[in-house]
Amino acid sequence: MTEKPKGFKARLKHAFALEKADELTIDEKTAAVIDKVCREVVRREMVVPAHMLLEMSRPLNYLGSQALHFFQPFGSVLVDPDAWGRFAAFLEQRGSVEYLVNRLDALSKESGSPDPEASDGMGVEGKPDSDASGVEKRVESDSDGG
Repeated sequence: MTEKPKGFKARLKHAFALEKADELTIDEKTAAVIDKVCREVVRREMVVPAHMLLEMSRPLNYLGSQALHFFQPFGSVLVDPDAWGRFAAFLEQRGSVEYLVNRLDALSKESGSPDPEASDGMGVEGKPDSDASGVEKRVESDSDGG
């Protein structure tokens, strides 16, 4: 067990100390749970939205883990309670988001998913891709036949 720092300044400095991201520890069972979640994200082709969510919520990963602990009684109806608890405990660690992002990238490359950033805006057979609303982009002409 670590000793408590002595003196007001030492205690205050220790109160806001954070563990280093490279001190992430993952056991085999937790790694299997994380791998299962990441494979499901890749299978559903949701890697880009997952990246966005993870990067935006990076400062809140500890709060998210506490929310998972809070909702565990309800979530355990749908998911294995042990897996839920392991994933929540994993998210408590500082380097967890970076690990998830790297794992998603590795699995995405492994599965051969196309890189969304490498798109040239042209879909299959040289036709333009559709925009975010799902409507195909078209250029209309002003010819009224007269």
